[in-house]
Amino acid sequence: MSAIFNKMPANQKLKDLIRSIRAARTAADERSVISKECAVIRSSFRDEDAEARCRNVAKLLYIHMLGYPAHFGQLECLKLIASNKFTDKRIGYLGCMMLLDERQDVHLLVTNCLKNDLGHSSQYIQGLALCTFGSICSAEMSRDLAGEIEKLLKGANAHVKKKACLCATRIVRKVPELMEMFIPLTRNLISDNNHGVQLTGLVLISEMCNMNQDVIPHFRRLAPNLIRTLKNMIQSGYSPEHDVAGISDPFLQVRILRLLRILGRLDTDISESLNDILAQVATNTESTKNVGNSILYETVLTIMDIKSESGLRVLAVNILGRFLLNNDKNIRYVALNTLLKTVQFDNSSVQRHRGTVLECLKDPDISIRRRAVELCFALVNTTNVRSMVKELLHFLDHCDVELKGYVTSNLITKAEKFAPNKRWHIDTVLKLLTTASQYVRDDAVASLIHLISSTTALHTYTVQQLFKALEVNTGQQSLIQVSCWCIGEFGELLFSKDLEDDEPLQLTEIDVVHVLERILASSFTTQVAKEFVLTALMKLTTRFTTCTDKIRHVINEYVTNVHVELQQRSVEYDTIFRKYDHLRAGLLERMPAMKANPDSPEVFNNITNGEVVTVPEPVKSVEQPETKQESDSLLDLLGSSGDVPLPVSSQAPQPAPVQTSTGDGVLDLLGDLDMGGPSVLQNNLPDVTPAPTIGLMDGGLGNDLTDLLGGPVSSQPVLNTISDVQPAAPVSTMGMGMTTTGMPNIATVSPPGIPGITAFAKNGLLIRFDFEKVVGNPNNIVSVTMTATNSQPSPMTDFVFQAAVPKSFQLQLKPPSGNMLLPNNTGSIQQIINIANPQKQNIRMRLKINYSMNGQLVEEQGQLDNFPPDLMQ
Repeated sequence: MSAIFNKMPANQKLKDLIRSIRAARTAADERSVISKECAVIRSSFRDEDAEARCRNVAKLLYIHMLGYPAHFGQLECLKLIASNKFTDKRIGYLGCMMLLDERQDVHLLVTNCLKNDLGHSSQYIQGLALCTFGSICSAEMSRDLAGEIEKLLKGANAHVKKKACLCATRIVRKVPELMEMFIPLTRNLISDNNHGVQLTGLVLISEMCNMNQDVIPHFRRLAPNLIRTLKNMIQSGYSPEHDVAGISDPFLQVRILRLLRILGRLDTDISESLNDILAQVATNTESTKNVGNSILYETVLTIMDIKSESGLRVLAVNILGRFLLNNDKNIRYVALNTLLKTVQFDNSSVQRHRGTVLECLKDPDISIRRRAVELCFALVNTTNVRSMVKELLHFLDHCDVELKGYVTSNLITKAEKFAPNKRWHIDTVLKLLTTASQYVRDDAVASLIHLISSTTALHTYTVQQLFKALEVNTGQQSLIQVSCWCIGEFGELLFSKDLEDDEPLQLTEIDVVHVLERILASSFTTQVAKEFVLTALMKLTTRFTTCTDKIRHVINEYVTNVHVELQQRSVEYDTIFRKYDHLRAGLLERMPAMKANPDSPEVFNNITNGEVVTVPEPVKSVEQPETKQESDSLLDLLGSSGDVPLPVSSQAPQPAPVQTSTGDGVLDLLGDLDMGGPSVLQNNLPDVTPAPTIGLMDGGLGNDLTDLLGGPVSSQPVLNTISDVQPAAPVSTMGMGMTTTGMPNIATVSPPGIPGITAFAKNGLLIRFDFEKVVGNPNNIVSVTMTATNSQPSPMTDFVFQAAVPKSFQLQLKPPSGNMLLPNNTGSIQQIINIANPQKQNIRMRLKINYSMNGQLVEEQGQLDNFPPDLMQ
């Protein structure tokens, strides 16, 4: 090989260089060939060999295409452009397009050459200059040569005019203020006899409309001409010059439809004039070829985007339905994607193709299956929920792992919203728990427990079905949590024979304990599930009469467990056995039925019953300046007036300690644990991190129970919602479980006359405030529940919500339930905000929200002044 390289001619041709490079067997041989050739080219450039310059630049461009540096040939390209030979100009302009960009200094030297060639008598040289201008033009070059482009647009040469149109489009993108120069020329462009000029003129007009909405009314005058042109192409016969697969110039038809969609979007008159022509296009276009399908697709988009008639919309949906039967995967994917957008406008028309959409769930392409399952959930409503959920449950058994989490979450949501009765709802949830329990989110577990608790008539059926499923599926963690909660609450119903259809279970109390003991000892059971099992066993000591000693022995085994939460629960339960056994029945009694909270956030998609869920406008910041004392504190807290931001909760004062009882009362229940600390109903705000307490219901136990919690106990049960993001502290929804660490129980009452408000809505992020007032507190404490949802198709990560109030208030932010907002409203983040308003003034709050989406960091700020006036009373 080295002999071949040494015998290379000093000035070989391009094809010889290509042959030599391809003959190299290693990368080192290739680099050797290229380095020698570059040395020869540099020597020729220094010798000013004009005859070989064109050949050398051509070889240099090939070397550049291989990824090697070729910047030293930039000036030689300028010399070729200045030549009078067409072949030299062609290679020179090609070199400029490949080796130069608008950041190069040499770029400025090309402007004069382009200006001269744009005025050349030969259309081919003008074409070279226009192609180069469209490729490398900068803002400065656009300003310098815009006049030359305008002159060419007024000429008669169609070859030059269509290239000049595209250059004008590039100028409009680079320098939008030059748009006015080309607006008067557009009417002649779209009326030209040459289809190429018409096509590029439509591109120019569409670009202007997209960049500046103010010019759309001017171009609406051209709509009749566009409609006439489109009608002529539909009705015209065979044209060999423009025919593609039997259709007259589909490229021009598509461009006209796109522009008409822009012009008729908000205009009733144009929309009415488009109805007839769109119907003709939809019915007369052949759909057996891909060319016709492209026109039909643009027609459907135009029908859906303008104010078209209902019959025309039905026709458009039927076209998409035919696309679903096409063998081409790309067409099916496009149809599903478009139907997903259409379902919110015309749900009934899309429902007719529900069977075809369900068939797409069996498609071998995962991208089609993903779009099909999204559309299926959008089609679920009250009338078809049984059949749709049945099909989706069948799909869940065989779908890809990456889709199971999405399917389970949406099935729970749709079942909760459209369930025909409670029995069907519970059966559906049980089916989910037994087939895909590992994909059920933590917050869904809390919702399912709430459902079962509120369905009193089905407690016996539910607990027996859950126990039968638990015996078989001991590895399903969500099933374990829900089942153990039910067994702990309704364990005695396992032996009930009051059943309508099913046969009663043939088991004993010790059988139930053995099943729970086996789950507790399994290495596959998670720590959270074990916490549920322990609490269920403790509660069964008051439901069962023969297994108390066995259960106590099982609990004692975890007194020294390495997991702090399991150890603490076991120690506390053992303390109840040893010192306060007389209180055990009251402490562990059944929780009352949980009542639904109408203001609780629901995990639904944006599409419900075919109606668009409108998002309110974002809260606008008040521009009037506040008093200096208050505004400075708000700005400092949010980092607006200083480099060092203050912590969000820095406004809250340190709470005052409370006297601790020294008697032998119920305070000794936790093993002489010091319960001293701020009371939840003292004048100051409750402490952010109190000691964990046993969650108790109202059992009528008197003042001892009141002292244990440091305040009166709410008569309403508390359901701790577990977010889909694991919280910072252990959380349990068990009646005897530990309350959320850092979330003390506050005696609150929900005033029926105080509605929630939308605090922030922008770019798909919706933040809602719901209010509760603390009863009997002189500081007029208001508890605000912040709920954030995300309607965008991408998740919002690293979500941080911050708030600040003037100095006359006191603010405390509780830890949020998570830091990631799932897309399409499939999840939410909640955070408790306590505001002390002792002077009962109008509440004002500054908000600061940070999150990341698609790798971009987003920061939003705003001021909220529209708090309900009832909060100040």
